[in-house]
Amino acid sequence: MSQGLYLYCLARLSLLPPLADKGLDGVSPLEVEAFQDVAAVWSPVALEEFCGAGAAARLQDLAWVGPRIVRQQEVVAGIMAFSPVLPLRFGTIFSSRERLTEVLRRHYDAAAAFLEAMAGREEWAVKGMLDQARAQEKLWALKLTQEAPALEALSTGRRYFQEKRLREQSDQELQKWLKHTARELAQSLGDYAVEFRERRLLSRQATGRDQEMVWNWAFLVPQSAVAAFKAQIQAANAEHGRRGLALECTGPWPPYSFCPALDLEWSA
Repeated sequence: MSQGLYLYCLARLSLLPPLADKGLDGVSPLEVEAFQDVAAVWSPVALEEFCGAGAAARLQDLAWVGPRIVRQQEVVAGIMAFSPVLPLRFGTIFSSRERLTEVLRRHYDAAAAFLEAMAGREEWAVKGMLDQARAQEKLWALKLTQEAPALEALSTGRRYFQEKRLREQSDQELQKWLKHTARELAQSLGDYAVEFRERRLLSRQATGRDQEMVWNWAFLVPQSAVAAFKAQIQAANAEHGRRGLALECTGPWPPYSFCPALDLEWSA
């Protein structure tokens, strides 16, 4: 069975803790390949699991992929507690230590600069989740209150069509409100961050939630500003929760959203 080197992350060699943890399979030890002060943390893996017959099906099987992604995250998080990290995406594999060292040498400047920039900074994810029905009904109730005197003066038939038109306006106003609120929140949260990224929205099927994901943001936050950043989210939830909008904040995460693009050898 051919073996490859499964790469988890790059880190500062001088800051690495003793690597007593296990690799992707829960058995193989973690190992290190370094160039100057940039260290690649890896473990041996069977190449047949990621390429060749059956690999495509395995990589689409959540029951197979899920535990391995969790293991990778655990390894990176353990290292991140001691050193800034440049995390690699799931399935990054090298054929030999020589090839890995060559890549470390080629990308040393970019990797070292990134690790230096990440010192004392963390990625925090912020998702905007909207209860569509609640938000629409809140706007509709407000518009009915505002238009009540005019509606009461109408005949039953004309009132029906006017209410239908007002409800359509409410739906449009909801989208305008979401865009306006997104700009305000991104700016206010960005005041506590050094970088910001918009990430791909996930469907309800992907999240398994009844609420609709309307924003998916990543912020790179200095550790000294995390408490204020989270307090800003709490304030936003207190203000907007009654309208069916909730901000969900998770972290700290390895800075996946802010990593430089590296020309790696091969990945699944």
